[in-house]
Amino acid sequence: MNRPVVFVTRQLPDVALQILSKHAEVRVHHGTLPPTRQELLAGASGCSGILSLLSDRIDAEVMDAAGTKLRVISNFAVGYNNIDIDAAKLRKIQVGNTPDVLTQATADMAVALVLAVARRVREGWQSVESGNWKTWEPLGWLGVELEGRTLGIVGMGRIGAAVARKLRGGWGMQVLYTARTPKPTVDCELQSRHVSLQQLVESSDVISVHVPLSEQTRHLIGKPEFDSMKSEAILVNTARGEVIDQAALEAVLSEGKIFGAGLDVCTPEPLPPESGLLKLNNCLVVPHIGSATQTARSSMARRAAENIVAGLSGQQIPFSVGIS
Repeated sequence: MNRPVVFVTRQLPDVALQILSKHAEVRVHHGTLPPTRQELLAGASGCSGILSLLSDRIDAEVMDAAGTKLRVISNFAVGYNNIDIDAAKLRKIQVGNTPDVLTQATADMAVALVLAVARRVREGWQSVESGNWKTWEPLGWLGVELEGRTLGIVGMGRIGAAVARKLRGGWGMQVLYTARTPKPTVDCELQSRHVSLQQLVESSDVISVHVPLSEQTRHLIGKPEFDSMKSEAILVNTARGEVIDQAALEAVLSEGKIFGAGLDVCTPEPLPPESGLLKLNNCLVVPHIGSATQTARSSMARRAAENIVAGLSGQQIPFSVGIS
């Protein structure tokens, strides 16, 4: 009897292949770059399962290339905006993700970006690296302190709440947040306050973005929001690049209208070398490494593989995005 075939679109932590190989023939795309469109279609051909990354556009064409055997798609991520959910639902394909296990790692990255921007770490390192560091300077690289400042969380989900806990507990920051509904449990724990996005951008010294990408959140923060921010405001994004209007962000940073920004995500990824954001001293860009810890990535691999195994056997997958 032929074993089902699973296409894995990139090399992952070993635990994923260890789990999958017990139940299926595993076809892995090797290489440091994502598969091209043709490689993606060819790799998916005849598969019963696809383990994908955010960089892979899994649409109706890919599903049809797999054929009628395709039962499950599992994304190595919490987000799944790269997958056509309606197309999967129409074809009765289960779709899963890897929630919960990257919360602390991503929250740590958000805090790291806040601190790095607030203390102008990029500019300081550039001075050291270029040989321009001559002496201790009383007026050199002056940053902003966080103690007692106001933190604005755009999207008070698991990661947003974890960031708020870290900055509230470590620096005594006052917490404002946006969410579809108030979070009474969080409010009780953190003395936080549910506000409108306009109130948040007007009042916050640090703004950390944690909403999923959707048509409603695309360019959620643009010129009107930047125009309302404080001149010392720091913006950090560890969610999705498209949530922020990057052209508007580049403009306010280059004009010094806000203090700085830290981006773990951007659009496109990677940014082209000529991007203006990469040339700004008050903008720190890192290569989408929010979940890049050994613990988080191994746990993500395990959950992604467990989704595939359950889907192959016709069971409800454990980490479903809510369709079947």
